[in-house]
Amino acid sequence: MIAEPDGPEDRLRRLTTIWSRAVFPVTSTSLTRPELEERLLPLTRRLSRALLARAFDAEEGEAVGAALVDAHCTEPEALSRSLDCLDAYLVLYCGEGGDQEGLRARCARLQHAMAAGFARALRERTLAEQEAIAQAALRAQGVVAQALHASEARFRAVFEGAAIGIGIADLEGNVLQVNGALLRMFGGSEQTLRGRNVRDWTHAEDAPHVWRLYEELVRGEREHYHVEKAFQRPDGTVLWTNLTVSLLRDADGNPQYQLALMEDTTERRLLNLRLRYEATHDALTGLPNRTLFFERLEKVLNAGEGRRFGLCYLDLDGFKTINDSLGHAAGDRLLVEVADRLQACVTGPEEMVARLGGDEFVALTTGSDTRHRADALAARIMNALMAPIRIDGRELTVRGSIGVVEGPVGERSAAEVLRSADITMYRAKSAGGNRFELADPEADARAITRHGLTTALPTALDRGEFFIEYQPLVHLGDGSVRGAEALVRWLHPQYGVLGPDRFIPLAEHTGLIVPLGRWVLEQSVRQAREWRERHGAGAADSLRINVNLSPCQLRHPGLVQDTVEILERVGVQPDVLCLELTESALIGADDDLLKPLRRLAEMGIDIALDDFGTGYSNLANLRRLPVSVLKLDRSFTQSMQQFPADPVDLKIVEGIVTLAHSLDLAVTVEGVETGAQAEQLRLLGCDTAQGWYYARPGPPERLHELALADATG
Repeated sequence: MIAEPDGPEDRLRRLTTIWSRAVFPVTSTSLTRPELEERLLPLTRRLSRALLARAFDAEEGEAVGAALVDAHCTEPEALSRSLDCLDAYLVLYCGEGGDQEGLRARCARLQHAMAAGFARALRERTLAEQEAIAQAALRAQGVVAQALHASEARFRAVFEGAAIGIGIADLEGNVLQVNGALLRMFGGSEQTLRGRNVRDWTHAEDAPHVWRLYEELVRGEREHYHVEKAFQRPDGTVLWTNLTVSLLRDADGNPQYQLALMEDTTERRLLNLRLRYEATHDALTGLPNRTLFFERLEKVLNAGEGRRFGLCYLDLDGFKTINDSLGHAAGDRLLVEVADRLQACVTGPEEMVARLGGDEFVALTTGSDTRHRADALAARIMNALMAPIRIDGRELTVRGSIGVVEGPVGERSAAEVLRSADITMYRAKSAGGNRFELADPEADARAITRHGLTTALPTALDRGEFFIEYQPLVHLGDGSVRGAEALVRWLHPQYGVLGPDRFIPLAEHTGLIVPLGRWVLEQSVRQAREWRERHGAGAADSLRINVNLSPCQLRHPGLVQDTVEILERVGVQPDVLCLELTESALIGADDDLLKPLRRLAEMGIDIALDDFGTGYSNLANLRRLPVSVLKLDRSFTQSMQQFPADPVDLKIVEGIVTLAHSLDLAVTVEGVETGAQAEQLRLLGCDTAQGWYYARPGPPERLHELALADATG
């Protein structure tokens, strides 16, 4: 039989068994190991939920650390073994199928939170114990006159049997008594401690207020104080403690002695430092990570006036190709080598390099004048990347794009600075890469606006923020209105009316161009039907609507079906519609791409080749394209706005018109702005035209008025 795979509960119990076996030998408890395992099982479930939760909650890890203290796992080695066990097995047993790198990072943060909760709970327990000892000492001192022998015996039992270090000194600071726990903490003999003065234990890492509190206590101005303090052991090592000093008074209330209670926190501090390092440094490269970099950047940006900063945001060019072709192991070795080179670019204490993630690195320089230092740092980074990197017998050329931001502190937040650097880096990448660019506030604003428009596009269509303006198409022979081109606009609530050049590229990039184009097509066809109904039979039956089609729409498999459904739903014939595509969209188009156009043309829909003359296409290819109209780009006819026109332009336009007519194609000219231009184009044989000379794009009522004037004129 094939064994059933372990379920989540089985994996939790297996992890709990490993955990209980690790901590049971160092736990002072009356429980058996299976009983301790059942005590730890709810903690394992809690850690598993915290590991897989959508948002990280440090309180979960802190609660588990506190629960260890409640379970009498109070030895530092019990915490160390617990953290080692979770570091090795929590992701393995509870993180199956998830993002392993992200789960490892969250596991490290859970360990840090767990250690903090353990330390806090142990400190609270110790403080309670300290308070009990202090109260016992006070009570013992208070009844000396009545029961000196009994009180001395009780105090001595508490004094010698306590697990924390206890010392008594006079008000001048001379040590009078110490217990065995304190002797073990310092690692010396009683003779080396007794008789010393507490002021001899000044340490370089003492907080500034430590000795101020001490002076206040011996003067009787405070009853006690609690600080974290370091001591120098006789062997030269450092002892870190949680120190509580209390003032003992005589029967008349006068200060008489000082009582010091010390908890050894050295191992816990070293553990916290190790966890802090792991939480703030990149596991692969050893560089500071995003967390530590943001802490440093925020500190720099909140510095005093007169200081400046420079930031270089580096992204490797083509790194994904290396990962895809050589594998992630090779990519990791490349990142390690790049990190080493970047670290070598740091020349002083006011500079740092960090890895933000993936192939993104950042370098920071600070000081009073960073204008030139930021450029110099970017140049050093570019030079450091020039030499090839050898991996698996291959020499890889490393290229990078850098965005540089420099300026005074205090004006922008860390997020704003990094966003500007990111935008600038992508500007360098779009310019070809392997270069650095300086931040430009105007370019940043454009990029931010572009991003805002991109994110607002999907809801804008639902909210009805788009509308269509129509520019008339006029017959050059008799001046009659033959139709109009539909031009979509966006009435943005913040930026006002936006032309298609501002949002059509964004719509194409996001894929929204398909539903937007479908909406424009249906609205335009409905408007064309309304025009024909208002004008009645006759010449108005030839009014046609031109709708622009993007390359993305042409490639969409539902183009033909959507067009047919719209025409049928609106109730108009296909000849009411002309679809315009730019010449550049059809250069090199294969038969598969042209197939939907041919089907639309066979239905009776006109196909216009827009911006003709700008795509450098082979004129002979016109025969294979299913087009019926050429729209001549305005660049060919600008010289005709004044008389006399450029004879070369006249010859070019004449040749294009002759060729088009020989292929049975109509010719429409864009950008007609003067009467002289319109007359020249008429003489050259162009069929229709559009431009400001006739009318600017406007609401559909304007076309109705023009067509009505034409019919009655």
